[in-house]
This record gives sequence, structure tokens and C-alpha cells, in this order.
Amino acid sequence: MTSKFYIVFTFIIMLFSVLGCSNTEKEYATLLIYGGTIYTVDSNTDTVEAVATKDDKIIFTGSLADAQVYKNENTKLIDLKGKTMTPGLIEGHGHFMGLGYNELNLDLMNTTSYQAIVDAVAERVKMAKPGEWITGRGWHQSKWDSMPNETVHGFQTHHLLSEVSPNNPVYLRHASGHAGFANAKAMDISGLTALSIDGTKAYDVEGGEILVDAAGRPTGVFNERAQGLITQHIPDKTEETDIKAFKLAVAACHKNGITSFHDAGIGRETIALFEKMKANGKMKTRIYAMLTGWEEDLLNDWFKKGPMIDPDHLMTIRSVKLNCDGALGSRGAWLLEPYTDRPDHFGHETLPMEFVQKTALNGLKHGFQVCAHAIGDRANREILDRYEAAFKALPNATLDHRYRIEHAQHLHPEDISRFAALKVIPAMQAVHMSSDRPWAIDRLGEKRIKEGAYMWQDLLQSGVPIVNGTDVPVEPINPIASFYASVSRKTLKGLPEGGYEPAQKMTRAQALKSYTLDAAYGAFEEDIKGSITVGKLADFTIYDQDLMSVDENKILKTKIIMTVFNGKVVYLNE
Repeated sequence: MTSKFYIVFTFIIMLFSVLGCSNTEKEYATLLIYGGTIYTVDSNTDTVEAVATKDDKIIFTGSLADAQVYKNENTKLIDLKGKTMTPGLIEGHGHFMGLGYNELNLDLMNTTSYQAIVDAVAERVKMAKPGEWITGRGWHQSKWDSMPNETVHGFQTHHLLSEVSPNNPVYLRHASGHAGFANAKAMDISGLTALSIDGTKAYDVEGGEILVDAAGRPTGVFNERAQGLITQHIPDKTEETDIKAFKLAVAACHKNGITSFHDAGIGRETIALFEKMKANGKMKTRIYAMLTGWEEDLLNDWFKKGPMIDPDHLMTIRSVKLNCDGALGSRGAWLLEPYTDRPDHFGHETLPMEFVQKTALNGLKHGFQVCAHAIGDRANREILDRYEAAFKALPNATLDHRYRIEHAQHLHPEDISRFAALKVIPAMQAVHMSSDRPWAIDRLGEKRIKEGAYMWQDLLQSGVPIVNGTDVPVEPINPIASFYASVSRKTLKGLPEGGYEPAQKMTRAQALKSYTLDAAYGAFEEDIKGSITVGKLADFTIYDQDLMSVDENKILKTKIIMTVFNGKVVYLNE
């Protein structure tokens, strides 16, 4: 009896000891968010009442009553007061430093005429030193209210620009980044003003063209790889301007609820800058970087050492960006059939397909995802063909390759199902449809537009996720605009009634997933972010209204009022 009593007594003591230890090790939240609609993008539950985080991780999701046990005197409380929260938004395809430099240089995104560009440059000339380069980006001739009297192949000529800036070289990138516009001074520095070519056909450069007038003189427009004839003469950026641009890009992300960013093509200098910013504690946006395919030596170096997957989840490098054709706006997209509004032209193959094939194989061999830019139907087909050949050559390396096609804007109907069959992810920026569709029909014609352009729902139904985004600075980074385009298929002016090709609209749930969990999947990061799930990173975006239920015509009025990154408020719109 004594022995049994001793055993029971010992067990009770041990039980109290365990319970005591458990109590002292209890997790308390550093942040508790409640009081509004919280969309989780978690398949187990659509919405929750409260979310608790400890430092940079989510430790609880569920009812507010159950969340109370995670609260102590040190827990910061955020009452949403009826507002809406989602996982932190992910920019699925953009150019981070381009975003920052767009803030520093001339921003021509909202110009509505050639004269508006000339006026903007004239103002900058007043502040510039003699001989100083004036650079900018964002003009798009197809979005202007009117065209100038003198045009060549639908583009303006340099004469008005040259008149207002005779002593300062000017180079203004097209919104797409696939063309640029130079004044006479810039062309003179580049040794191009004396160019004389017979006829009116554009002067061809490998992977690009110089547009010329009837007398064979350059008009100032440089398409695709011909841009390098001008840009090689523009002075290099400085460390000081790089840091300024980086900080501006971070601030722009926070203001727009972006907590992660897929940077579509960076080189050695940008990698070094990002590493420095991270070391100095300035990396406040998660960067998933694609190595630029323009630098073969860079790729070979990384293939030798392998991917860099950051345990801090701030800067990861495990993918390669290949620029394989141009854009529709500059008629650089590579097509199977000629442009409807330029019947002698098929666009440009801006990167040899042999290099795409080699890189697709190297990616599989060395653990790198390949992300190939393709807008035209021929470019998409050629890349799918090269991917498929690589998968067949190395079948054991294809179990989870997650190769992507960036944009996938115009597809031949026969190629739509190939994405799912090959498990290739389309990274498509919905806002491009909103901006491009009104004039893209002139480039492609009605049949090609309706059968193969911006085919979101067909791709989703075939079984592949879509990674959404803006391609900033091609478009403003504003995710609300891209969300609206995703679900409405309308321009940002709300036209046309019912939307363009409405059968291809995303549902709101699909659109939110494309900006969160599917975007995370496109970067092999769905286990750490993309949904409000216990164990994932504490990144959230908070809105002033419920974009999942508000009337469609009110979506664009939605404002980001708070951004939480790593469990801390980094932006507050009061």
C-alpha cells in the first residue's frame, strides 16, 4: 500500500511539474489583430476573427475569444475597426530598381500626348547642367489622346524634342521598356545622326531596329536591342542614386501593401546593392530575384555555386530571367502571323532560342527556375517547345521545376493547354489587359484577341496557377488596379460595359490568390507565406473597404491603410 501511494504521489508531483513548465513556456503574442474581416487564403478556413503573431511569425488564427489567451501586457493590439485584412500582397513580376528610379527620373506614365512629353523635358532642361543627360520612362503612343502630325510606323519623330533640348542629350524609355526615344543630341553622341539608308523600311539591328524616315534618317525611336546604341553612352548610376532609388522603391511597396517582390532580372551590381541593404537592415521588402539572362558569365557563376535561399526570407536567388521577345506596344512581340497594322512585320526574337534551350537544361541541372519573357504567340510557343525538350532530356530533374513564362499575354489556342501539361506557370499582369486591350486589337485583330489574348480563366481551369502583378515601372505598382482588371476585364475608366472577353474574368477569390498564395507558389515559397496560416510569416495588407464584396465599380476606390511586414507596422495611412 505504501509503495502504491508513493507511485501515485510521485506521478502527481511530476504532472504538476510538467504543467508548471508548460505555463512558463506559453507563447504570448507580440501583435494581436482583430475587429474586421480577415481573409486567410487558407483552404481550411476562408475568414477568421483574429490573428496573433510573435515577432515575425503567425502563432494563432481563429476566434477573438480564443485569441485572448495569447495576450499579455506587452502585446500590441490593432483593432481593424471594420476594415479588411489579407495576406501581404506579392508583386509577382516587376523591376525593383526601375520602380525606385522612376521616382528619381522623369515619370511619363500619365502623359497623354507627345506635346506633354516635350513640355516635361523642357522643364527639366531648365534645371539641368549643359551636357547633362535627361532620362525618363513611361510614355506610350497608343495611350495618347492624339498623335502628332508627323509619324513613322505609328511613332513620333524627334524634332520637337530636339528643339527644346538642343544641348542636353535625352533618352526616354517607352512604358514597356522595349523601346526608347532619343533627341538629336543623344543620337549625335552615339554617332547615329549621319546614318543614311535608302527607303522607308526600318533599319534592322540584331534583335531590334532603328526607325527611319523616308530619307533614311533616324526618327529617334529605337526598338528592342537597338536601344543599346544609345544607352551605352548614358553615364552609369552612382552608389548614392542607387541607394536613394532602393529606399524609394521600398517606400512605394509599403504604400501599396506589397510585402514581397519578384524582381524580374538583376545583374551583379544590383545583387551587391541588395546584399548591402540587407546587411544594413534596410531590406524591408522580401525580394525573390531572377538573374538576368543578358549576362551569361553571371549565370555560369551561379550555376556553379547553386541557388541562394535566404533563411531570413529577405533575399532569395534561385531563378533566371530570359527576355525572348518584345512588347505589343512597340510591335516587338514575336508573332506567328504578321501584325494586323503592319503586315510586313512579325516582331523580334530578342534572345536566340538556342540560348533558351541551353539555359532550360542548365536550370534543371543546377536547381534554378527559368522565367522567360514572352508576349507574342510565337515566343510563347518557342519557349514551351524548349522547355518541353529540356524536360524530356532530363526527366528526373523535372519533378518540381516550376518553370515560368512571364506575361504569356498572347497565346495560340493550341498552346493554352500545354502550360498545365508541362506544369509551366504563367506570370500574367492583369493590368496589362486593362491598359493594352483597347489598342491591342489593332495589332492582332479580333480573331487573335478573342481566341488567345489574356486567357486567364482558360489557364486557371486547365489546372495552373497564375502569378499576378504589374510589371512596374511598365505600369504603376498599384495592386488594386490589377485586382480590378482581373475581375472586371475593363479599363481603369470602367469600359466597356461587361468587360472585354468577360468569360476570361477571374473570380475575386482567384484574383486574391494570384496576388498571394499562387504568387508565393511561383517562387517556391507557399510554405512560408501567401496565406494567413499558423507558422507562416507575419506579413499583412489592410484596406479601408472589403475589396472581396464591395460593388465592382467601387473597387478602384479601395485604399491601403496599413502594411505589416515581419510582424511590424511599416506603413500607416492616417
